[in-house]
Amino acid sequence: MKAWRIVIALSFLLLSGCLVSFKEPLPADQAAPAALLGKWTSKNAWGEPLTLQLSRVGNNRYKAVTSVKARPQQHDTYEFTVSRHGSRWYLSAAVPQALGGHFTIAGFELTDEHELVLYQLDLEQINQARGQNALHGEPFDTKDGEGVLIDSALPQVFAYLDDPANSDVFVEAARFQRAGK
Repeated sequence: MKAWRIVIALSFLLLSGCLVSFKEPLPADQAAPAALLGKWTSKNAWGEPLTLQLSRVGNNRYKAVTSVKARPQQHDTYEFTVSRHGSRWYLSAAVPQALGGHFTIAGFELTDEHELVLYQLDLEQINQARGQNALHGEPFDTKDGEGVLIDSALPQVFAYLDDPANSDVFVEAARFQRAGK
């Protein structure tokens, strides 16, 4: 697994090679919570220590830099935006062309235990929403697996995501701890 998958797990999210992408990114009209920024650590699927550095790069635009601690010179960088709807925080980042391009949307929360938890959208649940016409989009394939490109407008997407009845559409993708000072 490449380190960028952890970031796409920041939407950024590709567990099992499945991907939910969107034609529109989140607009850069909201600031991220201050507690989101800084250095975070975790371990990848092979137990290797990972670092995630989140910083501001502009007006309501942010950058995520990920690396495996054993190879800090090899890092991946992604810009993202955030949005809060109701009680949920979301982030959005561009998806690499090799995975269809467009944008991914993920959920995140900052816990009382000083953890950053990232949630990806469950492909099966999103496909069910498509089948019920709650969302519109088309399936696609990448070298890493299947995906779906949602072309519904963001207000329709958030109406679906914010509905408490759809809370199971989010699956935990990664959990990071605040790096020691």
